Amino acid sequence: MKVLMVLTSHEDLGDTGHKTGFWLEELAAPYYAFKEAGAEITLASPKGGQPPLDPRSSEPNSQSEATRRFEADTEAMGALARTVPLRDVNPADFDTAFYPGGHGPLWDLAEDKTSTTLIESFLSARKPVGLVCHAPGALRRVKTATGRPLVEGRKVTGFSNSEEAAVGLTDVVPFLVEDELKSLGGLYSKGPDWGSYAVRDDLLVTGQNPQSSAETARLLMDTLTSRR
Repeated sequence: MKVLMVLTSHEDLGDTGHKTGFWLEELAAPYYAFKEAGAEITLASPKGGQPPLDPRSSEPNSQSEATRRFEADTEAMGALARTVPLRDVNPADFDTAFYPGGHGPLWDLAEDKTSTTLIESFLSARKPVGLVCHAPGALRRVKTATGRPLVEGRKVTGFSNSEEAAVGLTDVVPFLVEDELKSLGGLYSKGPDWGSYAVRDDLLVTGQNPQSSAETARLLMDTLTSRR
């Protein structure tokens, strides 16, 4: 099993003067879920190289067993420092793709044509795609073969409006994930704030928040297995 994990390259949290990027738990927990299933993992990002880490995600109250393991893993940290530029990724080389969140994807991956085409290519080849927390925002421009929004009529989830309000960024982000998925015709649902919640619709797997990362990865692997 070959897994592509796509991270954000965006580091500025709007005009706040603060930094953002990817959320460590949303990379680390799925990374080890895939690794322990025997997967070969490639990390990619729009710009390649070292992607920005949201500094809040490595604070003590955001740490977990998976994040501590990742930061102590020289192989994982080395791969993170050398992510492949997204333009160099060939979807044919992978069985599935997973997008960790963090607020960064709302600025770059949501509008990145290479990412959009990549997701469309995976799904058209009947390869599952998973996205967690803010990463479902990367589905914003993704279309079906008939030109309709991909999420239209599909069961989806992602970071909820109430969770965004709780972190005080409702008026900072370029769009709210919950509102955007609904506006595109997605059948949005959510669990309790900060609880694990993931949904599957055919080959599309989405998770609500950082706490959903491992569940989203497991559901994606189940989807890949059942597809075979």
